[in-house]
Order: sequence, then C-alpha cells, then structure tokens
Amino acid sequence: MLILGIETSCDETAAAVVRDGASVLSSVVVSQIEDHAQFGGVVPEIASRKHSEAISMVVQAAVNKAGITFGDLEACAVTRGPGLIGSLLVGVSAAKGIALALDIPICGVNHVHGHLFSAFLEHPDLQFPFVGLVVSGGHTSLYYVKDPLRVELVGKTRDDAAGEAFDKVAKLLGLGYPGGPVIERRARLANGHTEPFPRALMDKTTLDFSFSGLKTAVLRRVEKLCGVCQNRNVHGSFHQLIPNTESNESAALVNSLAHGFQEAIIDVLTTKLFWAAERYHVDHVVVCGGVACNDALRQRVQDQGQAQGVRTIFPSPVLCTDNAAMIASRADTLLAALGGDDLGFSAKSRW
Repeated sequence: MLILGIETSCDETAAAVVRDGASVLSSVVVSQIEDHAQFGGVVPEIASRKHSEAISMVVQAAVNKAGITFGDLEACAVTRGPGLIGSLLVGVSAAKGIALALDIPICGVNHVHGHLFSAFLEHPDLQFPFVGLVVSGGHTSLYYVKDPLRVELVGKTRDDAAGEAFDKVAKLLGLGYPGGPVIERRARLANGHTEPFPRALMDKTTLDFSFSGLKTAVLRRVEKLCGVCQNRNVHGSFHQLIPNTESNESAALVNSLAHGFQEAIIDVLTTKLFWAAERYHVDHVVVCGGVACNDALRQRVQDQGQAQGVRTIFPSPVLCTDNAAMIASRADTLLAALGGDDLGFSAKSRW
C-alpha cells in the first residue's frame, strides 16, 4: 500500500511517502528551529502559523520526490496527537482534505507510537514483545510493546520531559536552543571534570521519571557559583545566568555543568530502560525520539545491553527526530488490522 504520511505535532512540518510500511520513497522535513531559537523553546502560536505556511509545499515535495502522482496514493496517514493542538490541527485538516479529494482511507496515528515503530523501517527483524523508550522534548515514556496493536505505557515523566530539561538548562547556561546538541558538545569538553547532580525516583518500584528536581539543582548550583541571588531569577523562567564570555574559567565551568547534567539524565534513562526489560522479560529494547540522537546515551545503552545480553536498537538520527515516514509506516499496520478512520475524528493534544 502506498501511504502519504503527514506530521505536524510540534515544530517540524513533515510529509513522506512509504510503500507497504517499509520502503521510504520520500521524506521531507521543514524545521522551525530558527523561528523559535530567540525564545529558547517552541512558541505554539508561531508553530501553528509556520505549519500553515509550509504544509502544502511540503506535501507536494514529498509526492514529487517519490516519483508518483496524488492519484497513485492509496491512503493518507496523519499525526492525530499528542502535541500542540494548533499544530496538530494543521496536519489533520490537510490530511482530511487530501483523503476526501482522492477518496482514499485516512488513519490518525499516535505520534509517540510512530516513534516506537520507526525502528521497523531499518530493523524489520525486530521481534515482539520489546520495551521501548521514547525520549524527546515533549515525551519521556517507557512502553511494553506486546504486539502491533498492544502498546502498554509502563513509565512516564511526572513533570518535565528529558528534552525539555536539556533546553531549559542550555538556556540557563547561555548555550542557546535547541539544548540537546549543544549540551552534548560542551559535555565532551569537560575532560573528566563534572558537577554532581541528583537522580530522582531511582527505586525499582517505579518506572516513572522526574527531571524537574535535576533542572532546579542545576539552577541552584549556577546561582551559587555565579553569586546570583535566587530572587533575581524569576521562578520557573530559567533565564540565562552565566554571562557570555570567552574566558577559560567560564568555559570550563559550563563544560563541567553540562557534563554533570547530561550524565544524570543518561543514568536515569538507561537504568529505567533496563529495569523495564528485566521486569517484562524481554531481550531487546528500542530507544527513539530526538534525545536518542545523543551519542553518549547511545553508547551507554549499547554497553549495558551488551553486558546484560539485551539487544539494543536505535533508529538513525533522521528517524529519531520528528518525521512523517514513521507515521506512514505505523499507519500501514493499523489500516491492515483496523481499517481507516472516520473523517470526523479530531486532533488530541494529549493521548
């Protein structure tokens, strides 16, 4: 089946054409990073407007790059949620219009499940059941995936997602947006010098995550090191507290803070992932989502997996970040098992 996928859950406008859920004929992604960088995070109103401007061009480009016409499409898939409601509505509206005009089935896909099943695009031999960790700017969740239709949430963040914590700490340290890549770069320069930070909920009785305490610990440490009174930083704002300076002392401090923060995140994610693998008796795990592009996280998970005899699977970075190929691929299974959705379905900010 030839499926057009559309993804607009956050700040990437994406479209892809996938054949039989496995062969990616085209994948087009337009990022809004430059539009949101000055704010240190995604602004929902800006995101939805940018999606509206780009959606037609992105869909047309995906069809053209696949070497097909709209008439060749057999189904349309779209991210229904979770995500920013204004952004989701742009993609859902476009997909409904295409499906109606072409008289083809439409399938609303769970964005997080799309990440989980993106692993099959490069690892078709992946077997059920498996444990999947989805870690991104908006999600940090553990799933026990029993089969294509039974995806059980077994652990989630109780506050901030890991990627959100990366962004806020990067803003605090004056490193810019997005936070994940720049913190990773600075952590590599720490040369063994690191600031110790706490790990929350490190108790086998729960697979949930919590990163707000870690984020606040970094804030308090920076305030102490920089001599900044707590009442000068608006609660929850995470304004930049370390001045932009090229001094070796300041750079070394930032590197040490970045390394300590990243190590705490990686320790928690890796530990919880393998606790889940042990609890559900699986011998392979999948790690996906934007934060899964982090090389230090990949290495830690791979090393621990090898030590414990657990196969570890990471999609390529281009499939870890938001894309529409994973949405079309996931829809192929859903359409085959359940058929298409009624055109009356709506977007869901939480799912």
